Amino acid sequence: MNGHPPSTSRDGGHRYAVRVYYEDTDAGGVVYHATYLRFAERARTEALREAGIPHSELLNRFALMFVVRHIEVDYVRPARLDDSLVVVTEPLVVGGATVTLRQDVRGPEGSCAALTVRLACVRPGNGKPGRLPPPWRLVLSDMCAAAQDRG
Repeated sequence: MNGHPPSTSRDGGHRYAVRVYYEDTDAGGVVYHATYLRFAERARTEALREAGIPHSELLNRFALMFVVRHIEVDYVRPARLDDSLVVVTEPLVVGGATVTLRQDVRGPEGSCAALTVRLACVRPGNGKPGRLPPPWRLVLSDMCAAAQDRG
């Protein structure tokens, strides 16, 4: 598990805890900008797994996979060596073959990085789009509705 605590879901949002290790930082002990992308990727994977729709099942049952189509990152404040962070993941929009998520990497003093990620569902062999299978669409839509009810 890479030393990371298990993930948890609360109030429709998914929370994934991560600790900042030396390998995650630059020479100044600040989290390197690309590391936030790794943290977000792990959190997305765990959010899907915990929701009962893991990547492996999408690939094995439907010959589909998610790829990052677009990502925006707003670096708000630095996270530092040994900080305990939480990545909060919430779906915003569920389309026919895409899902847009908001991910917030939170540290001891609040948001460190805010990401908006659009995932595309594609066929691994040729990269062509594939529609989200009904179980994925239902779960993601339910998560999206729960996030909107809270917001």
